[in-house]
Amino acid sequence: MEEKDIKKEKKEAKEENNQQKESKENSDDEINELKKEIANLKEKLKECEESYLRVHADFENSKKRLEKEKIQAIEYASEKFAQDLLPALDSLDMAISNIDNQEIDPKEAINKLKEGINLTIDQFIKAFNKHGIEVIEIEEGSEFNPHLHEALLQVEDAKKKSGEIVQVIQKGYKYKERILRPAKVSVAK
Repeated sequence: MEEKDIKKEKKEAKEENNQQKESKENSDDEINELKKEIANLKEKLKECEESYLRVHADFENSKKRLEKEKIQAIEYASEKFAQDLLPALDSLDMAISNIDNQEIDPKEAINKLKEGINLTIDQFIKAFNKHGIEVIEIEEGSEFNPHLHEALLQVEDAKKKSGEIVQVIQKGYKYKERILRPAKVSVAK
């Protein structure tokens, strides 16, 4: 029986050895598969990092470009308004050159100058209105409003009630809903 046992043990040892070899080969295959998977993951990570860097650089460039455009928009915000005021300035220049170049009666020169100034004021008002700037309208006998008016004087006026506006000394202007300059007025005591 010993010989059978020895053969059996040798056979079992041989089978165990074959299983170990097989297991080792399987382990080597698994290790190689894992190494390939790690290499693929490293490659994907590298691609993702490069993609992130490109996207981040694009974002930074866009941010800088938008900031530059914002600064330019602020710097040139008044450009359109200035262009709309140029015709009024041209009218004033023409009025002066016409008076200097013509030898006319002083009364006629004053009338033409007055007419030219009135046309120029109209051009200014049109340009202002186009950009949301309006004159603060004050009607005869209206009440003093500290949000719209600035009282420069208080005067005695028997025809007016206390707090009524007697005279507009300087027109006021508003831009949309904001007051650019209150109207300067005299108010009845």
